[in-house]
Amino acid sequence: MDKKIVDVAKRAGVSPATVSRVLNDSPLVKERTKAKVLEAIKEMDYHPNAAAKHLRSQRTMNLGVIVPEINIAYFAEIIKGIENMAYARKYKVIICDSNNKSEKEQEYLSLLANRAVDAMILVTPLSDNEVLYDYADRGYTIGVIGKTVTHDRIPTCKTDNVKFSTQVVNHLIEQGHQHIAYIGGFPDSIETYERLEGYMHALKEHHIPFRPDLIDNGDFDEEGGYAALLRLINKNIPITAVYVANDEMALGVYKACREKGIIISDELAVVGVDNTRIAHYLLPPLSSVKQPKNTMGAIMAEKIIDSLTDNEFLDKMHFIIDSELMIRQSSLGK
Repeated sequence: MDKKIVDVAKRAGVSPATVSRVLNDSPLVKERTKAKVLEAIKEMDYHPNAAAKHLRSQRTMNLGVIVPEINIAYFAEIIKGIENMAYARKYKVIICDSNNKSEKEQEYLSLLANRAVDAMILVTPLSDNEVLYDYADRGYTIGVIGKTVTHDRIPTCKTDNVKFSTQVVNHLIEQGHQHIAYIGGFPDSIETYERLEGYMHALKEHHIPFRPDLIDNGDFDEEGGYAALLRLINKNIPITAVYVANDEMALGVYKACREKGIIISDELAVVGVDNTRIAHYLLPPLSSVKQPKNTMGAIMAEKIIDSLTDNEFLDKMHFIIDSELMIRQSSLGK
């Protein structure tokens, strides 16, 4: 990269990519940011030549995608949707796995922003929203899946965790359950929090007291779900149903029930989230929330690429995608 562009970027307090956008008269840069860059260019008496300007205007045709845990089916399906849409639009996808660590996520953000991609898509990002706002304010193109952010320049696409979780618990209450446990995923994840919020909302609607001792977390994987249910069982408190925040943890719940001689459906109702393929093949088949994961990925990739190729603004693009509770034998009782 032109060393002078790096110097201008430092003086203006923006990224080199933002300087390039200003030089190429991109409409995607805010007027305030553009003014700062132009002032720095003037102060440094910088005169880009035409060849260098043309080179900077060329795109990498790459999108960067950062996910918390690539082995989880939910994230894998979203990636598939992004990749399929990107490939159809002649873009390639660079995938980064943050291993559920916000500091690693931010390292990948910095790496992708400064070297490799035209835009970044973060799936349920762990970083504070202010970190994302800073990148958007500096002219980077960013999209977010699975988390609510309020920045007008960051498009979002998600399902309504609170709404469908309320529906799940309402369904269990309609089956006669009063002692309903909740197993969340990563303790700090937005999905865990919002699904707990929906759980609590349903209890309140039916005047059922909220009991913290019926809550546990399982890190969104099979072993976590297994360990979480065992911890709940070992408390020796009445539990007749459990809402599990994804199907992979529900697998662990099934394993724990087998070991403890608990008959799912008859003695413990179970509902998961994601409606993965395993939900159909478990015995009994698992009730689960169907989320259009592939669709969410495709929508975000399409909007991001449109903004890059057609200079369309991403202002106030926030999509809520409907979910559906697929009721099967695991939550229906005898």
